[in-house]
Amino acid sequence: MAIPLLECCDITGKDITGDALLTQRSIASYIVGEQAHYHFTAKGNQPGLQQDIALLFENRGAADFVEFSPPDHGRIEMRSIWCSTVLNDYLDFPHVGQVFLIERKSVEKKTGEYSLEIALGITSRTPYEAPPQRVLTVNREHWGIESVHYIIDWNYDEDRSRIRTGFGPENITRLRRFAVGI
Repeated sequence: MAIPLLECCDITGKDITGDALLTQRSIASYIVGEQAHYHFTAKGNQPGLQQDIALLFENRGAADFVEFSPPDHGRIEMRSIWCSTVLNDYLDFPHVGQVFLIERKSVEKKTGEYSLEIALGITSRTPYEAPPQRVLTVNREHWGIESVHYIIDWNYDEDRSRIRTGFGPENITRLRRFAVGI
């Protein structure tokens, strides 16, 4: 389903991001074939890929880059990233430029509640094309787009919509997005 959507767009030179669902070899090959680059998350739907990347970074040293976010939204955040090309020839995934691990730490200012998230990923961009800071920026921009979906799903419970026939799904999603835009 993703490839027909991409066929309608000029993606040349662009970074195409995808969550774990889209981390597929066929999509990666299509994107690179169109002279674009992929930036994917590695999770349980690609268990071998996920395990290989996790194992590589198991005994990680100092981060390649660290970013502190301003204390907005009531929390303080720190993102650290490690990147490597060591697995490029080993992984059974097309056009690997590098793999990465992102560690997100946050502290809620009011409660002092601490959280830690680890994200693993793969990109077709080489370290020369995308140093760690760039990889982290592309990853963060992906989740900025996801927040739009979150707003629609939270307000309209879109993921559980029962509208499934004719032009109903397309029309109702346009109305929802129009309402959010207003």
